Amino acid sequence: MSVMKKIREEYVIWHANRIKFPAFGSGTIIRKKVIFSGKVQKVGFRLEIHCIAHRMKLTGWVKNLEDGSVEAEIQGEESRINFLVHCMQSLKRASVKKVTMIDVSIKDDENFTIVR
Repeated sequence: MSVMKKIREEYVIWHANRIKFPAFGSGTIIRKKVIFSGKVQKVGFRLEIHCIAHRMKLTGWVKNLEDGSVEAEIQGEESRINFLVHCMQSLKRASVKKVTMIDVSIKDDENFTIVR
């Protein structure tokens, strides 16, 4: 791993751990497929999603797509998923131009992973 990549990853983790969460009520568990389009690769986007999802006890996965966008399947309470999506849309080092969200079937994930 290059020194610059290591520094970026440390910054992303530091940034994700500083986000203050609102008080979430309890809600029904759902799963959404979310596609983020724009400048979302090579900025620590997947790692940021992973860190926030882990902190919020969401499950699923995130991966880069060949067209330059990032796809995630996120499972948990809808208010938590919406908060995570909002965090990613307002990320300064990325530029999210479009977010597509669709409901998908719930799966038996135990954690949140980055698909490489």
